[in-house]
Amino acid sequence: MGPKVVVKKMKGATVKDVDQAKFVRALAAFLKKSGKLKVPDWVDCVKTGRFKELAPFDPDWFYTRTASVIRHIYMRSPVGIRTMAKIFGGRKRNGVRPSHFCRSSASIARKSLQALEQLKMIQKHSSGGRVITSQGRQDLDRIATQIKNKTNVKLFDPQQPLVISTQ
Repeated sequence: MGPKVVVKKMKGATVKDVDQAKFVRALAAFLKKSGKLKVPDWVDCVKTGRFKELAPFDPDWFYTRTASVIRHIYMRSPVGIRTMAKIFGGRKRNGVRPSHFCRSSASIARKSLQALEQLKMIQKHSSGGRVITSQGRQDLDRIATQIKNKTNVKLFDPQQPLVISTQ
């Protein structure tokens, strides 16, 4: 009788099982590496909301925002553009006057949802908003499983340039 071979199965994980910051960074790296996400031309010179003073420092912020958007759709759907603008909103400082809540840019929310629709990760819902597709759910769960098992995961670090090998 030969040696006994033990096959270890990877335990499945969902997006809810992993740390959200690690997941968003890993998904942003996946979206950038795939090269299929359509990034608008104006992302380098736009603020993310009227309550912001400066544009994002990270040149790849659109990938991170899109990863965060699809994670939110996974957790709670259907979600529309107006809801996404509300989620990413913040406090508008009015100088000596009181601060008030302000929504983020709806154009950024719209473009990220449209880019995810082109990747077939989300689709429009009949009652309005967007929901995640079965293919999108599989991709997100696969990335979550990789994070949970810590195999083959490259997290997206804004300070480090992402090197994509062609081999």
